[in-house]
Amino acid sequence: MARTKEFDPDAALQSALELFWRRGYEATSLTDLVEHLGIGRASIYATFGSKHELYLKAMDRYAETRDSALLAELSQPGPALPAVRAVVRRFAAEAASPEGRLNGCFVTNTAAELAPHDPAAARRVEISWEHIETLLHSALVRAQAQGELPEDRDPRALARMLFVLLQGVRIVGKASNDSARVRDAAEQALALLG
Repeated sequence: MARTKEFDPDAALQSALELFWRRGYEATSLTDLVEHLGIGRASIYATFGSKHELYLKAMDRYAETRDSALLAELSQPGPALPAVRAVVRRFAAEAASPEGRLNGCFVTNTAAELAPHDPAAARRVEISWEHIETLLHSALVRAQAQGELPEDRDPRALARMLFVLLQGVRIVGKASNDSARVRDAAEQALALLG
């Protein structure tokens, strides 16, 4: 007779996500995971597979949560440009916050740590980034159609510029004590929207 799990796999995945997010992949050992999750190695392997598979599942969880929240922000009815501005300012504020300095963005952290040599992680990073860029592009197309964005602006190029800015804000925010650096960059980018 098979034994039933004595832990909540969903809660364990969330806990693993938080540990990986705070420490990174390489700095998190399987022993760290056992201690942090409060479950045995065998249970981790049986439920999630290897440490790498658990990390990828944590990435998927993070992207699902963050990407759906961003979708909700950028696809609300009404004017689109205020939503884009709010997203950029929120990213800048988060990046400059104490928690942002501590953790950064899980996907951005993965891009820097694993993507250059880990195809599975790189694929997930690219999917998340494409999603963010697409959401920004859609909002800017809507803004242009509603007369909020001048006709001479290229929504695709602006979306890409904002996306790259957001990733840079996350890196600089994590490494710098100067929150004005992040805020000023975000405001200058927003000025390009008209």
